[in-house]
Amino acid sequence: MTDGQPEPDELAQRAARVVAERTGTAEHDVAIVLGSGWSPAVAALGSATTVLPHAQLPGFRPPSAAGHVGELLSMQIAEHRVLVLVGRIHPYEGYDLRHVVHPVRTACAAGAQIVVLTNAAGGLRPGLQVGQPVLISDHLNLTGRSPLVGARFVDLTDAYAPRLRALARQADPALAECVYAGLPGPNYETPAEIRMLQTLGADLVGMSTVHETIAARAAGAEVLGVSLVTNLAAGIAGEPLSHAEVLAAGADSATRMGSLLADIIARF
Repeated sequence: MTDGQPEPDELAQRAARVVAERTGTAEHDVAIVLGSGWSPAVAALGSATTVLPHAQLPGFRPPSAAGHVGELLSMQIAEHRVLVLVGRIHPYEGYDLRHVVHPVRTACAAGAQIVVLTNAAGGLRPGLQVGQPVLISDHLNLTGRSPLVGARFVDLTDAYAPRLRALARQADPALAECVYAGLPGPNYETPAEIRMLQTLGADLVGMSTVHETIAARAAGAEVLGVSLVTNLAAGIAGEPLSHAEVLAAGADSATRMGSLLADIIARF
């Protein structure tokens, strides 16, 4: 027990059993997490056979950030049974990391061997354009935290599977590969911080994904990370940043992003 709560893996198994019962599917082999602004992409992914609000699943917490719905969908994409997590929670909402990564742990407990993590990101690298999808090749976890507790020395050499990135580039050869910097948020970065991140080798910056990647790799799943560039980072475009522009960029790209994800998943 942890603070009177079930151990994370035990709670994930419990939630996975509920998912199997409610969906009528013993195992789902792929999971997708749709981040900020990605929710409208669901329609292009396919038709859900089951929709489960997070409130009905053990251990799930409701998201409070705009653009995060808080639903789990079960659907068929090509030959795969897929769990689609529409929305996520973040540490900046006041949640412990075990709550933040619980949906991913549940998906892995439900059978997912591949986890596709999407997010909205600020672009740091010259040439990146708003509305452009890019693949995450590696990350910088600058939150100072890990979702793992105890002597769990997980190898992150290939945190974002090269095999899956190659399949994604078959779907869209124009996909660039970028290093994603994960920061705590919820405030956006200063121009000085953006210059620091560029010096460290970051091409993208956001407030999610890194902890979920660690949890998925600890569970033995492969990870594909896909970022949608929804704004240019502070000091690059010379304009103030807002969450509204993030959601607007996601809405403008929704159909294209959903179709891209469906095409990629069909190649797994």
